[in-house]
Amino acid sequence: MNAEIIAVGTELLLGDILNTNAQYLAGQLAALGFTVHYQTVVGDNAGRLAEVLRAAKTRTQLLVLCGGLGPTEDDLTKQTAAQVFGDVLIEDAQELARIEAHFAALGRPMTPNNRRQALIPAHGGKFTNDNGTAPGILLRDGEKQAILLPGPPSELVPMFEKRVLPYLRTLSDCVLVSRWLHVIGIPESQLDMQLADRLNAANPTTALYAKTGEVHIRVTARAETEADAAAMADDAAKALQDELGDAVYSADGSDLETTVVHLLKAAGAHLALAESCTGGLLAQRITSVSGASDVFECGIVSYSEKIKQRLLGVKAETLAQHTVYSAPVAAQMARGAATLAGAEYGVGITGIAGPTGGLPGIPVGTVFIAVHSPQGTFVRRAVWTNRSRQDVRIRAATAALDMLRRAVLGLLQPDAVPFCFENEEARA
Repeated sequence: MNAEIIAVGTELLLGDILNTNAQYLAGQLAALGFTVHYQTVVGDNAGRLAEVLRAAKTRTQLLVLCGGLGPTEDDLTKQTAAQVFGDVLIEDAQELARIEAHFAALGRPMTPNNRRQALIPAHGGKFTNDNGTAPGILLRDGEKQAILLPGPPSELVPMFEKRVLPYLRTLSDCVLVSRWLHVIGIPESQLDMQLADRLNAANPTTALYAKTGEVHIRVTARAETEADAAAMADDAAKALQDELGDAVYSADGSDLETTVVHLLKAAGAHLALAESCTGGLLAQRITSVSGASDVFECGIVSYSEKIKQRLLGVKAETLAQHTVYSAPVAAQMARGAATLAGAEYGVGITGIAGPTGGLPGIPVGTVFIAVHSPQGTFVRRAVWTNRSRQDVRIRAATAALDMLRRAVLGLLQPDAVPFCFENEEARA
């Protein structure tokens, strides 16, 4: 069955609030097996809303609306939708009593306009609101149906999950199950070519989603039962994981920092960071993970050369010979942080995030990332040109996390080379 999501509210059009309801509803409908072909945002205007509804009815079996069920004059969703669906609204005594009880419990008088929220369609249905005053509404016109939900997510989400979801399960003739693979080190364009056959398959479907510095792959299987769909999705995801190998850092939806923290914890290892151009971004990502305190010792934002020398043991002659933006400095920062903290692993990051500051042979966007581990120290030189300052910082932190993941797992380090402290050389 096809579905369409219509969000009502001028505040959405003005960008005053983020339309999180549409994202939530799209995910819920997809999981139920509904195919969402359109999403629309329309302001608090009865004429334009009616126009949107009439167009949606011609192409879609199920309309899901959110917003515009309040008591004020601009809350026109229910009245407009009822007209388009050929229904009339009548006052529901049970809903009126519930709304009156709600205000009584708050110790506040109920204004007359709140009675409008007790109106429900004469030939449709309602969904009780356990967290607010506006009930959800069900409208029918032949095979066409519309479900109207309140706008506040604190009301919409529990109403959908408790009241609407059981109803929608009776309409769906299939179940969709998705699995996610998170991939790093292979560009989206390369994956698009490599996985062309899978990307064109009808069931299970495979889709790519480019993120900053990584790609997420969604595998979705459709079947009559959840068990059958899950088995299909699992098999397809496993085949992809086998093909892509260690480029897949997560098959359970975990982000990169969570994956790294869990790997460190499983290894009984500890981590220290020395950051320059990323300004603590890597430490922030690590400490955003619950349980990071079991593995994370310290993070030092060593922005000045003085601090690099005093705290991390970066040599003055190294700075003079190679500049602060170099593989030897990154390596000394990584080792210095690990030594200072008594940690098995250390990360050093130094570079030019921009938009100014480039040097001959070291353009803006150049970052040197080093990982010090019991197996040795590796340094990678990355250049992200024509990127914003924040984009370079995010990519550097992401690349550092992947290098750290690979170090803990004992994997090869693509684009990174071993660093020799004896002669202070690296080929990065």
